[in-house]
Amino acid sequence: MTLKELKIGGSAVITEVGGEGALRQHFLDMGVIPGAEVKVLKYAPLGDPMELLIHGYSLSLRLADAAQIKVTELDKDIAAEVEEPHRKHREHPGLGEGGRYHEAHPEKNEPLPDDTKLTFALVGNQNSGKTTLFNRLTGSNQHVGNFPGVTVDRKDGPIKGHPNTLVTDLPGIYSMSPYSSEEVVSRSFVLDEKPRGIINIVDATNIERNLYLTMQLLEMGVPMVVALNMMDEVTANGGSVDINEMEAMLGVPVVPISAAKNSGVDELIDHAEHVARYQEEPMRQDFCDENDCGGAVHRCIHGIAHLIEDHAKRAGLPVRFAANKVIEGDELVLKQLELDENELETVGHIVLQMEKERGLDRSAAIADMRFSFIQKVCRETVKKPRESIGHIRSRRIDKLLTGKFTAIPMFVLIMGLVFWLTFGVIGAGLQGLLETGIDKLIALADKAMKEAEVNEVIHSLLVDGVFAGVGSVLSFLPIIVTLFFFLSLLEDSGYIARVAFFMDKALRKIGLSGRSIVPMLIGFGCTVPAVMATRTLPSERDRKMTILLTPFMSCTAKLPIYAFFAAAFFPDKSTPIVVALYLLGIITAIFAACLYKGTVFKGDAVPFVMELPNYRLPAAKNVLQLLWDKAKDFLQRAFSVILIATVAVWFLQKFDMNLHMVKNSEESILAAFSGVVAPVFKPLGLGDWRIVTSLVTGFMAKESVVSTLEVLFTGDVTTAMTTLGAASLLVFSLLYTPCVAAVAAVKRELGKKWALTLVIWQCALAWVIALIVRLVGLLMGGV
Repeated sequence: MTLKELKIGGSAVITEVGGEGALRQHFLDMGVIPGAEVKVLKYAPLGDPMELLIHGYSLSLRLADAAQIKVTELDKDIAAEVEEPHRKHREHPGLGEGGRYHEAHPEKNEPLPDDTKLTFALVGNQNSGKTTLFNRLTGSNQHVGNFPGVTVDRKDGPIKGHPNTLVTDLPGIYSMSPYSSEEVVSRSFVLDEKPRGIINIVDATNIERNLYLTMQLLEMGVPMVVALNMMDEVTANGGSVDINEMEAMLGVPVVPISAAKNSGVDELIDHAEHVARYQEEPMRQDFCDENDCGGAVHRCIHGIAHLIEDHAKRAGLPVRFAANKVIEGDELVLKQLELDENELETVGHIVLQMEKERGLDRSAAIADMRFSFIQKVCRETVKKPRESIGHIRSRRIDKLLTGKFTAIPMFVLIMGLVFWLTFGVIGAGLQGLLETGIDKLIALADKAMKEAEVNEVIHSLLVDGVFAGVGSVLSFLPIIVTLFFFLSLLEDSGYIARVAFFMDKALRKIGLSGRSIVPMLIGFGCTVPAVMATRTLPSERDRKMTILLTPFMSCTAKLPIYAFFAAAFFPDKSTPIVVALYLLGIITAIFAACLYKGTVFKGDAVPFVMELPNYRLPAAKNVLQLLWDKAKDFLQRAFSVILIATVAVWFLQKFDMNLHMVKNSEESILAAFSGVVAPVFKPLGLGDWRIVTSLVTGFMAKESVVSTLEVLFTGDVTTAMTTLGAASLLVFSLLYTPCVAAVAAVKRELGKKWALTLVIWQCALAWVIALIVRLVGLLMGGV
């Protein structure tokens, strides 16, 4: 039977892994190998994908992929034995007690000169606590999340109190076989930039899966220390690890830590500095047992290692690592080695003979060799903990949040609650208080300058320009911070990963994977990090498509526009209007996705393979840090980009071409230039040059639309625009080109051509839909 046919609660042993290419290699690297036991936990509410338990962790994959994996079902008695944790009765060192690696290391290398900068690569699986450890090591405040793929780019920083060091936090990877763009970043850094040492962070609650990457890192021969993270959770649930024995078997220092509680980190730093300073390479890089299965894999690896040794040295690749990659058929490594035809033919014969003797294909044989050693290490050193309270709690919560009949309604309810609290209760209430305070400050400043008889031009610049423009934008800070607060809670708790799980089938209808939901949800906060978050998507097609869709998710920078016009023209319906705009953005994104799917991005969405983390209570420090970062970013923009734009608009509005101050702003420089563009917007009911100007400044920063209008309209904006015109402007503001920072992010990810195309496409689409809104309104008797 196939894995797809296995019922919920059923257990089986994998007998064959079908498929081909990078996806099949990814499955093997995740532990989906012949001989592995697997149990079906549940199906997504829409029936696809499915969630499995394998090697002690939850993995989700689509039914189409499960249909390519053959299994043999286990009866209930055998399945119970499979799930019984290994128990080893011996004394186990506790948290914070390292082993005796350095004393046992046979090599006594000369230390590097004192002025040598010690560079470290921080490498580990996704969601293993890398960024938390990076923050502990460097004192940085990088964002920490609870879904796979938080780190989408490398980050650097020196270790606190150790100035001549540099730690690079790399994106999370499951193996050194690149499957997605962030995995390429991590692998390239270790291979090309050759750090002095590697800090390999391992999730101690899921050692078996995490050690697969550890073994590949050991094969690279770089000085390394293993950080067993979350050891506090292991010990709290009755588990333990024999650190000394694990060090002996892996051949590198192993340090139990808890990055979240800052426990064991100092010892980790000492070990890391030692191995880097003395360049102590791993004592073990050979994990194949020559006695297993007739030694077929052992002979194959060593035969190819001898054959390619000179090529590997020329290419700067570790020989053992290169040999395994050649056997797996890694195209990147084969290209670097530059083997001639005879050598490639010899490699082919050696691999064919190994496959014949081993009874497995090349990739599966290497994966099986690694997992066999990992299981041996776990049997000898790990006393598995009982099921954690966190996992029990997660299973109970998932019955509601990912249940067949409750997942979608709960998602709608949660998002609706977030928007209601943001725009109707908390954010709106705080905004009103701040707005009142800003108005009083402006009035006091105006009064003080009049009494001091300040120059009329300076007085106008400060009151009508700077204070009115920047002040109007600042009043929206509470709404933006409130929305980010709720998005942070959803992200840190692990809920967003579940949304990706149960939305996969729906997103596949428009040509995307469930993983694309993560950047899109981030897009409701800000388009820039949303675009960067697409690096976690393994398919270039999905990545490009998702990047082009994220600007349709209404970012918080547009909130001031919505709130300003909704309050001015729809005072009794402001919250429904804002929610309707968000929904319109989503509907437009769906339309655009269907259009992309049928034209420039033909093909199927990338397979959905994702690990589902346990729910965790968001850390207060992490949430507060994120809110501070976003508030600081907003304030910096308010007092830089928006301030400059406001002053520029004030100047262009107050002076004519001869730099004479005008009494009527319609005679100003700004009116002359905006008048040229105004006819384009006249069919939308937005022909007023002041409205056109605000939309142009909105390209610099969306908040500038409101600040510009505050400067240009000395009276009430409702006197210069109809209700229908306001509706048209809201729709155009929702859909037209994202800000210059977002366009720059798109350019950085996809290139100038795609960035320019995005700007033109969104402006054209916004114009068309805003026109439709106006025409429908006119037909309905609107004004």
